[in-house]
Amino acid sequence: MADGHIVYGFHAVISRLRQHAASVQEIYLDATRNDVRAQDLTKLAESHAVRIMAVDGKRLDGLTGHARHQGVAARVLAMQLKHDLDDVLGGISGPALLLVLDGVQDPHNLGACLRVADAFGVHAVIAPKDRAVGITAVVSKVASGAAETVPYITVTNLARTLRELKDSGIWIIGADEHGTTGLYDSTLKGALAWVLGAEGEGMRRLTREHCDELVRIPMNGSVESLNVSVASGVCLGETFRQRALQEKK
Repeated sequence: MADGHIVYGFHAVISRLRQHAASVQEIYLDATRNDVRAQDLTKLAESHAVRIMAVDGKRLDGLTGHARHQGVAARVLAMQLKHDLDDVLGGISGPALLLVLDGVQDPHNLGACLRVADAFGVHAVIAPKDRAVGITAVVSKVASGAAETVPYITVTNLARTLRELKDSGIWIIGADEHGTTGLYDSTLKGALAWVLGAEGEGMRRLTREHCDELVRIPMNGSVESLNVSVASGVCLGETFRQRALQEKK
């Protein structure tokens, strides 16, 4: 079963079972766990005819690289999500909503961004192939299933991709502390893509220059900036709110 990879933690494993059970090859469960959570997972796995193997903690540590696995891991097949931007855009009904991450390298941040993207209906997350973490077991665990529901598209040239999005009629908005417009004063309607930069560095100069608009998140505390996943949640949440109001009109 070398063609599979490992996901771990109850959220990640249960989410994969519920959404894509056919991709789960086998589950490894700590033999000492007999609590309600473990029992529910066992019943769910049995309902999908997925084999559960009772193993010791050392086996789980080895499978997960000593990560915080909560006593459960699963070997799964890679999901065949749409990873071609044209395919994703062609399958969207209604205005597109995209999240572009310029060089996010922390797996916890990427996982949290995917989770936020799933919560607010983002059609795809786009990132450069270089200077980006990619989907790892840690990302999948933090994403709590969103890594299997939101297409994560890597591109060779981010600036060129932004130009192509513009040509498709998508408005490019960069979240930047020096933005001329405040988030809550901006109009977030139609097809758009939010662009956020990497931890500590922000967007690269060329990426910033390809944005149609730069928007800042109003800050009223002592911190100067927000974590990229938190900033994504704030921007996407406001987009969701404004779209919901527009639909009611």
